[in-house]
Amino acid sequence: MPSPPPPTPSGALIRPRERRTVTVLTAGVLALMAAGWWRHSSNERGTIDIDRAAPLTAKFQVNVNKADWPELMQLPGVGRTLAERIMAEREERGAFHSVEELTRVDGIGPRTIDRIRPYLLPIADEAEVANR
Repeated sequence: MPSPPPPTPSGALIRPRERRTVTVLTAGVLALMAAGWWRHSSNERGTIDIDRAAPLTAKFQVNVNKADWPELMQLPGVGRTLAERIMAEREERGAFHSVEELTRVDGIGPRTIDRIRPYLLPIADEAEVANR
């Protein structure tokens, strides 16, 4: 009659002999997975070049006589305070008749006008518009 298997330590799910087998099998599977990963990640196929597109720049123009402060804030160097000053000046003294008239707003000088000029819609002369 065969001898009964040795008792397993309390709480153990597998016997020590089976534990060695599971450890060897697990190590083998991990080694095969590592070899497969290395094989697929090697540079045998060469590197992949990714073309980089130039950053897109939005072209927009703002009508300083009609824009609200959020729209004016899109201008380079114009924050909320300056945008609100432009609106207050426009409400107090009327529409701007030329881009250069923006200098009547506190905080706008010739350099600021040069910086924002490409983003401003041309200000039409009222007499010219009336004659059309």
